[in-house]
Amino acid sequence: MTLRVGVVGAGYWGPNLVRSFRASEDWDLVAVCDLDQDRARRVIGDRSTVEVETSLDVLLARTDIDAVAVATPAASHCSIALAALASGKHVLVEKPLASTRADAERMVATAEELGLVLMCDHTYCYTPAVQHLRALAHSGELGDILFVDSVRINLGLVRADVDVFWDLAPHDLSILDFILPQGLSPLEVSAHGADPIGAGRSCLGYLTMPLPGHGMASVHVNWLSPTKIRHTVIGGSRKTVVWDDLNPQQRLSVYDRGVDLDLTAETADAAERRAVNVNYRLGDMHAPALPEREALGAMVAEFAGAITEGRTPLTDGNAGLRVLAVLEAASESQRRAGAMAPVGMPMGRVLAATSAGVGWGGAW
Repeated sequence: MTLRVGVVGAGYWGPNLVRSFRASEDWDLVAVCDLDQDRARRVIGDRSTVEVETSLDVLLARTDIDAVAVATPAASHCSIALAALASGKHVLVEKPLASTRADAERMVATAEELGLVLMCDHTYCYTPAVQHLRALAHSGELGDILFVDSVRINLGLVRADVDVFWDLAPHDLSILDFILPQGLSPLEVSAHGADPIGAGRSCLGYLTMPLPGHGMASVHVNWLSPTKIRHTVIGGSRKTVVWDDLNPQQRLSVYDRGVDLDLTAETADAAERRAVNVNYRLGDMHAPALPEREALGAMVAEFAGAITEGRTPLTDGNAGLRVLAVLEAASESQRRAGAMAPVGMPMGRVLAATSAGVGWGGAW
């Protein structure tokens, strides 16, 4: 079964979605919608049979479209997605799912009520490396997750609309939500940001959050680094894995190394047992062979599979909602000078969306 899709937004991310839908056997790209007609035509090419629309209302009124992919600024995600859902279309939204948690809750609730698929384009979750990380964590091969250290830094675009946490951390948070057996579920987070160039928003920062079992996850994001680093270490009670996304020859390295604390030996007291019964494991390292597969291709295939099979996609609206909950808590923590801020993770079905605000906002 071939599904028909329209892409809304031909700016930064839209062309990537256009290319991926075109290359997929599961999809027929019918139209690209953008306020700038010339920009949309450049994206689809002169000889393309894909149509160009400049009106969202006209696009959503079409009966030859089953789904809509939204690649517009985050502030417009909610209004466009709600309008698309109201027209009976399944919806894929680029990250972040929305600009506020409240908007994301309305989107999730509306999709559930209408029985439509709402999926968030957490692209990294569809890379072979991250899917292998998920398998390692969920199978128990790593043991209990003790710590996660993630670094995402580069000399990047200093954005005027969001700070570095909202720009870069959604990648790391969506990956954590995908690979951790319990998902992204911190009760509180701490975020320290800095603006050393006077941009008016944090350009570098550190986000920390507790993990179950007294572990900790740390995410470092930075727009000002002269070097580009995409590096994550996931330490388990059995094994530790290092992911270097910029090393195509060896993206993953799995180490059978770690620290064991044996508290069963009889010594004078608990403090002494802890001091003398630390065992260090120095085992082998292996680098798993990973397939070469484009993440966006796998992502659009998952979108199609969720629709045709009537199931929840791997990165559904609730996954996007959990990421937004952490981002909002990180913003609150910055307002508290780095003090812990509660996350208030969504539990179960969110409240029903109201009908207000379903119309399209217009500018994107």
